[in-house]
Amino acid sequence: MATLSPWPETSQGAKEHPVPTLQYLLRARGHTVVVDGIFGPKTSEAVRAFQRDQRLTVDGVVGPRTWAALVIEVRRGDEGDAVRGVQEEFRYREQSGDPSGGLEVDGIFGPRTEAAVRAFQTAIHADVPSLPVDGIVGPKTWQALISGMLSF
Repeated sequence: MATLSPWPETSQGAKEHPVPTLQYLLRARGHTVVVDGIFGPKTSEAVRAFQRDQRLTVDGVVGPRTWAALVIEVRRGDEGDAVRGVQEEFRYREQSGDPSGGLEVDGIFGPRTEAAVRAFQTAIHADVPSLPVDGIVGPKTWQALISGMLSF
């Protein structure tokens, strides 16, 4: 039986996945950062401030404890930057090359986002039965998304 991939360790200098998701989650937690996919000084500053607020080790490195504290459970009907983080994860997995074919990053957890989440959960659940197929992005689904499961 397989397990979820571990949370990635992400730090200053990182680019691309999962940096945009990290930036959306920091915004959802009240930190002012630009979502540009680059873990630069301002993102590092926001991570350190978040770690301080959460009484975590303040090292600017987003590892398992920081990710676990940062993620926000989202479900159908929710709106905002945490939902954009989920949608960004599906954009990352969109391989068609057609930007209009994927999930829109609009911050609205509607039927298309829920369908994408359920399909993702169903695919992971086949190997990792502990992952629920409920259309809700909780800690385990976030971990599977952020760790890059089912990406190419």
